[in-house]
This record gives sequence, C-alpha cells and structure tokens, in this order.
Amino acid sequence: MIEAVHQAAASSAAADVFRIALGVEYKGARYRGFQRQRDGVPSIQLSLEDALSKVAGGHPVTLSCAGRTDALVHACAQVVHFDTPVKRSMHAWVMGANQNLPNDISVTWAKEMPSSFDARFSAMARRYRYVIYNDHIRPAHLAEEVTWNHRPLDVALMREAAKTFIGTHDFSAFRARQCQAKSPIKTIHHFELLQHGRLIVLDVRANAFLHHMVRNFAGVLMTIGAGEQPVTWARDVLESRVRRTGGVTAHPFGLYLVQVDYPDQFQLPERYLGPHFLSGLPDVRALPR
Repeated sequence: MIEAVHQAAASSAAADVFRIALGVEYKGARYRGFQRQRDGVPSIQLSLEDALSKVAGGHPVTLSCAGRTDALVHACAQVVHFDTPVKRSMHAWVMGANQNLPNDISVTWAKEMPSSFDARFSAMARRYRYVIYNDHIRPAHLAEEVTWNHRPLDVALMREAAKTFIGTHDFSAFRARQCQAKSPIKTIHHFELLQHGRLIVLDVRANAFLHHMVRNFAGVLMTIGAGEQPVTWARDVLESRVRRTGGVTAHPFGLYLVQVDYPDQFQLPERYLGPHFLSGLPDVRALPR
C-alpha cells in the first residue's frame, strides 16, 4: 500500500515537470564556448539560462546541449533541453528568451518533449560547416565569422584529400590533447567541399566529433590546397595517429554547428542549413548518409 502511494506521488511529480527542447543559433566570437564557466565569464549556456529563468518567473533553468562548442565557435542549429515545473506556451519560451538575450544569441524554436529525449544522448549525428575566405586581402566584413586564408587554395586537391576521412577510422591525429572522448574512433558519413565565390565550405557529418577535429581537418586540407603537401599527406596524418603530424589547428572563427540529427520519433523542427550568408549554396541534405 505504502509503495503504491509512493509510486503515485512520483508519477504526479513527474507529470508536473515539462521537458522543453530549443533550437539555438549564436555567434560565438564574444564567448568562451557554449559551456558555463566556473569563473562566470561569458558563455552561451549562462546567457541562455539567465534569459530562460526570467521567462520561467525566476525559477532556475539548467540546460543540456547537443554539442559543447569551443570558444569563438558559432552555431546555426544547436539543440538544448531543460526540465521545468513552469508551464509556458512554446511561443512564450522563444519570444521571451529572445527578449532577454543579447543580439548574438537567438532561440529559433521550442517544443515540449517526452522525458526520454536528451539533447546530447539522443543525437545520432552532428554536422559542421567550416567556412574559409580565400583571398590575398583580409576581409573587413564577416571577419569573426570566416577563417581568412591568403594562399590560393586548390579546391580539387582538397576534395580529393577529404575522401580519405570518410568512413570509420581512428582519428587520434585530429584530436586535441585535452580531448575527453573515451574513444578516438569515429565515423564520418560525408565530407563535401562547396565553393561559393571566394568562400570555400567544408561540410562534414559524423556520428560524433573529437575536440578540435573539424579544425584539424581544415588545417590539413588548407595545407594540401596551398600545395605545401601532397594529397597523400592526408592519409599519412590519419594513419600516424599522432596529433603533431597534422600541423596547425585552424582558427575557430570559421566553424559552425549546422545540424543535429535525432530519431524520427522526436520530430524536431528543421530550418535551412546555415550560416545565413551561405543561403545561396545548394542544400546538400540530400547527400548520401
């Protein structure tokens, strides 16, 4: 009898808590990454939690995210979730949060989710785009949203080298020393290079990524594109499994989290692939997965 009462109370308590998922985009140039920092320096998570707690009438909000982007890195389609006892419409969560957020962070959608949903652990794949501005003069515009490379880059060579990374491999040579992932073995589903005027876009989707993995891909491919190493160097670096063989880690400004994939059962809203200034590029969501 007592056990039944306890179970009923637990069910009632659970029914009074709502799990809300949000889509978030941000320019990361002013922040030390997504994750809240111990010293209280600006972070995406801290800004979002403060804004959402105001919408929740002062109730604290703690977020979980699909991917903890690094300092200065951007996102077009970050996904977060939080649990709250406060009932608000989805419109109120979006518009209320945006009213309290700085201009470089926006909530794009909100949806109530079942308790089985987890922004991080329910994700099946993540997709990043790394944007290079290739010209001998540095750009005055988008300077914090692209990586400038003054050397003429041969995109055909970079495309050929990128094929090396597709599939399941040990990517130890592309992980940062401070990477906390349990295994360096990841699966790259696709790796495309798109060109749009002076912009070169690395578009890569994988089941998961190591710390600095995409930026290290970019560093290797730009070195090959500049003619400083042959196409075969990409495989040499991969098979070495030693980080220092891959040269310099590319700058974070050009990196964007653009998509997180979840099982169809969750039916999360979808927006166009970013970043916004690349809207003229073909939508490559139809690429083989």
